[in-house]
Amino acid sequence: MGVAGSTSKVESPDLETTPRPKHIFILSGQSNMAGRGGVTRNRHWDGVVPPQCHPNPAVSRLSAALRWEPAREPLHHDIDSKKVCGVGPGMAFANAVVRRGGAGSEAVGLVPCAVGGTAIKEWARGENLYENMVRRARDSVKGSSAAAGGEIKALIWYQGESDTENQRDAEAYRANMERFIHNFRQDLGLPSLPIIQVAIASGDSRYIERVREAQLGIDLPNVVCVDAKGLPLKEDHLHLTTEAQVRLGLMLAEAYLNNFASMKASYRQPEAHYC
Repeated sequence: MGVAGSTSKVESPDLETTPRPKHIFILSGQSNMAGRGGVTRNRHWDGVVPPQCHPNPAVSRLSAALRWEPAREPLHHDIDSKKVCGVGPGMAFANAVVRRGGAGSEAVGLVPCAVGGTAIKEWARGENLYENMVRRARDSVKGSSAAAGGEIKALIWYQGESDTENQRDAEAYRANMERFIHNFRQDLGLPSLPIIQVAIASGDSRYIERVREAQLGIDLPNVVCVDAKGLPLKEDHLHLTTEAQVRLGLMLAEAYLNNFASMKASYRQPEAHYC
């Protein structure tokens, strides 16, 4: 699918109020989740926002300061703050969920947590990245009542390129990822929390298939996988292009809508494994 009108630039929206979201999604992983779409060789973001990623009054983001604000690209600008962030999959995902009625008439909230260049061992329980993600996830629903407040609907996870750099990390990836899922669900008190992970499209050629096999092989309840292989890469052969990020966001939305959008008080087994 092409990105129609992707040469236009969009100013930040002037929204007087930010609705407290009821459908909350955690965005985490490394650089392709943080977004490098449109980041040029000289490490500047070109500012191009595809129509699928335009700001939407129904979509907000949790800032680094733990405040809800209107969501706009780059979603991770104050989270992956040591790198230049561009377009990622989050806005295209959220807009598609809203457009398709996956949140009803209620607001959607995104909680950016991804940090570029990070390995799965850096997301282990007790490590700073993991603990910060858990803290942000908890704060996203703080003060929410069953009648008025938000609910974490899914973790969307795109990580693994850093674990293709040596054989030991690649071979340990599946066990580490399964432990990560267990710990995150346990620490949030959500034992059936939906997890939508992305099978990586790039990495060290020697061990990328080991990591992809691990991602494709995870067989846990309420875990589905979207495969990024074949999506267009930038000249660095590592990061997805802006167009690829839009396509990935739509694929993630489809996975959520097909498997989890109708889930209410109790969770069910996903109807399909996407990888």
